[in-house]
Amino acid sequence: MEIVNATGRRKSAIARVYVTEGTGKITINKKDINEYFPSAILRFVVKQPLELLDVAEKYDIKAVLCGGGFTGQSQALRLAISRALVEINAEDKKTLKTAGFLTRDSRRVERKKPGQPGARRRFQFSKR
Repeated sequence: MEIVNATGRRKSAIARVYVTEGTGKITINKKDINEYFPSAILRFVVKQPLELLDVAEKYDIKAVLCGGGFTGQSQALRLAISRALVEINAEDKKTLKTAGFLTRDSRRVERKKPGQPGARRRFQFSKR
């Protein structure tokens, strides 16, 4: 099997993934997943598509992440891994689609409006 690559995005985070056959090692920005994502919840989010298809020990994943925060990066990585798995085996698409792993979450931070402290928040109103 050759190297399969895919891209995933979430908020301002971008994940590029390169999947090869191997032993289940996940490397992110030349660091181990346990070192890059110290939180168990974020590691769980990244491994969800692999666990769903029972291929966690079958592929080595090398990822390049940039932009965003930890949560956005982990969800972008999940989308990229899901897309790569569909590219490897098209029969897995239905399973991943029903789990919601192939849908790009397009929500972004709303911009701050002029004359207000935030996007929706208003300064306190004083009648007198």
